[in-house]
Amino acid sequence: MFLTLPSCQDEVKSSYTYRTMIPVFLEMSTLREADIIIEPGRQLDNPGKIYLYGDYLFINEPQKGIHILDNSNPASPINLNFINIPGNVDLAINSNILYADSYVDLLAFDISNVNDIKMVKRVENVFEHMFTDMARNTIMTFKDTVITSESEIMWGWTGRPGMWMALESAAPGRSSDSQSYGQGGSMARFTLMSGHLYAVDEYSLRVFDVWQEDDPKHLKNINLGWGIETIFPFQDKLFIGSNTGMHIYDASVPSEPKVMSVYEHITACDPVVVNEEHAFVTLRSGMFCRLGVDELQVVDIKNPYAPKLVKAYPMLNPHGLALAGDFLYLAEGKHGLKSFNVADVFNIDKNQLEFLKSMKSVDIIPGPKSLIVIGPDGVCQFDYSTPSVLQPLSCIQVKNPVVV
Repeated sequence: MFLTLPSCQDEVKSSYTYRTMIPVFLEMSTLREADIIIEPGRQLDNPGKIYLYGDYLFINEPQKGIHILDNSNPASPINLNFINIPGNVDLAINSNILYADSYVDLLAFDISNVNDIKMVKRVENVFEHMFTDMARNTIMTFKDTVITSESEIMWGWTGRPGMWMALESAAPGRSSDSQSYGQGGSMARFTLMSGHLYAVDEYSLRVFDVWQEDDPKHLKNINLGWGIETIFPFQDKLFIGSNTGMHIYDASVPSEPKVMSVYEHITACDPVVVNEEHAFVTLRSGMFCRLGVDELQVVDIKNPYAPKLVKAYPMLNPHGLALAGDFLYLAEGKHGLKSFNVADVFNIDKNQLEFLKSMKSVDIIPGPKSLIVIGPDGVCQFDYSTPSVLQPLSCIQVKNPVVV
């Protein structure tokens, strides 16, 4: 006869601490009642979009607001102040008027005196895709939360709040005869051209008349199909990146953009920059583009009604990119920053200039004084007067760099 006795073992419990995104439901009416506060400059936490206007550098903190820095000396930028804008993802600047989204609304700020910034206009309900319940004026957002649990299962979105928008989501500055525009990166969802502001969301192009800079007027929405990510203006055209292709729109009549063509590719995340003859498109795989490939595509756009692939080059995980003459700067995400001479589009792989593996990067602005590079660890600037050799000027680090 056998007697089985229960074993005596100490029960050991483990706890796990992690950051996750908790859904929060808000009423826009309550948000609109709150004052937009201009705060003293503060350290970067989660850099998103970058934008250059004159001697000022603007850095978006996704869902929170916009940092303003004096960048007159790129070797020593000065943190001036922070515009607290709930739900902010993107921005553009037109003649000292800053346009920024706040969940479903478009806000306009007078920044002619950066020490005395004033909101001059709110255009309500123009980004209605953000509503979860339009009848009740309700939106859903996510709160970055630290949780300690005895379970290793982590529900929700982990990581930095809004970074996915920053990694998905303007172009060399263009000006009309009477207006001056700023300059953004290739991941932008806002851009300015010919007295009009253009904003893309996941499926549409929104057109605003901003000839009266401090009084933006929403004109229309143009359906583009699902998966829209970025917008880049060049001459009188708009180049719109999506996760299935590149849309080319004729904006010679600024209030009435008309489709010229759609260049299709495999499903992948897709920013784009262009010159007179070619579009340079990065495709990458990732959380929101799982079927994608990792490559740089060169597309012939001499006939914008019939764009055609010239050549594709394998990359590691390309994100944003920037053109400065014959030189292309390409952000490889956690892998670093690359530069190429692209005068010969058939031999770009043979003309790589540098690969800075320590510079984690997601987007780039080729400014008049410096090459500005943003990544998960912060914003760095380089002297690129000699394109083949980038000389470090300065870096603004985030409070808690991402460990990859």
